[in-house]
Amino acid sequence: MKTKTIRKDKINIITLGCSKNLVDSENLITQLRGNDYQVAHERDDTDANVVIINTCGFIDLAKQESIDMIVEHAALKKAGRIEKLYVTGCLSQRYKSDLEQEIPEVDAYFGTLEMPALLARLDADYKHELLGERQITTLPHYAYLKISEGCSRSCSFCAIPLMRGQHISRPVEELVLEARNLARRGVKEIMLIAQELTYYGLDLYKKRELPRLLCALADVDGIEWIRLHYAYPGKFPLEILDVMADRPEICNYLDIPLQHASDPVLAAMRRQITRDETRRLLGQIREKVPGIALRTTFLVGYPGETDSDFRALLDFVEEQQFERVGVFQYSHEENTRAFDADDDVPEVLKAERAQHLMEVQQEISVQKNEAKIGKVFKTLFDRKEGQYFIGRTEFDSPEVDNEVLVDAATNYVRIGDFAPVRITGAEAFDLYGEKQ
Repeated sequence: MKTKTIRKDKINIITLGCSKNLVDSENLITQLRGNDYQVAHERDDTDANVVIINTCGFIDLAKQESIDMIVEHAALKKAGRIEKLYVTGCLSQRYKSDLEQEIPEVDAYFGTLEMPALLARLDADYKHELLGERQITTLPHYAYLKISEGCSRSCSFCAIPLMRGQHISRPVEELVLEARNLARRGVKEIMLIAQELTYYGLDLYKKRELPRLLCALADVDGIEWIRLHYAYPGKFPLEILDVMADRPEICNYLDIPLQHASDPVLAAMRRQITRDETRRLLGQIREKVPGIALRTTFLVGYPGETDSDFRALLDFVEEQQFERVGVFQYSHEENTRAFDADDDVPEVLKAERAQHLMEVQQEISVQKNEAKIGKVFKTLFDRKEGQYFIGRTEFDSPEVDNEVLVDAATNYVRIGDFAPVRITGAEAFDLYGEKQ
């Protein structure tokens, strides 16, 4: 009888950047294990002789983190502690020729869509039969589901289309198959990710089909929460909201990066929406999905951003009372439309504005969390840490939003299970509660 032989090489994959990169790494792990490789993900204690670094090239800080990681492992290779070093992902896609010259110790560089070439370099086959069989590296009860690749928007500050190409949707049937496989393995929450969720289906079906996809995923047995990340506000398809309101499996949560709230800055950013249009859209969202938690992201320090522009942004945040806000400082990126503009906001001022905006949001978060005291929320528990079981409500995504802390001395929950929790205390970014 023919027996299966594990390949000699052991591989450690290191992932940098966003959840979309994580999904790419998980697909790579699935393919390599399907080719009988032993593969670890971000293991410090592994005896792997091959390292693959999946890089991020989004902004300066992310690029530097990726470069530092490559340099660190190039030194390990030079010292004989690893045999082969490969680099893939966004940084490699964007700066491949420069990296080849600057860090020649790397055995090969691959772009974002070159997994088959990377596999071939490792003498592995790309196995189409593994489609939808992705092995996850997150906690076993939740997973990210990437519904499309790339972006066809033309925001002036963004280099994503340079690294990921134009928008390409995955078929509904393929995504449902993957969701079913995830549910079969115990996943209860899926987070839909894309560079732009609302564009889904335009390339494949000639119309926006996110509502149809949401209904199909909500029908998958075992999936109790579906969470939406990265919805572009311009020309937002309102029918998404009808599905959210109708299907209990879809969390009352929307990640909708707005980037700014000053009309001159929005126009310069090519965001295809004005301050007043944004205000009306947010009102429609809250009217159609009462109690929805809105997460957004803002970019401060864009070229030409004045004190008046920043004040307009602060006023908008105070007016809208978002549940969650993230802040980035503008990074001057080559080959973007904004690169020709003068990067005229000093770095110190960018940092000051980011800090000021987060201080405003912190006060809003405190008030919103305190308003939850005494209420009961369905909570999904992720882990136990110290004296607390730690979970999340439907209004909170992993790693970026609030957590619910339940004292393990007086409460017991199973990790990966849902439980009702009454909120007894609140801080800016944490809630405390008791299991009911």
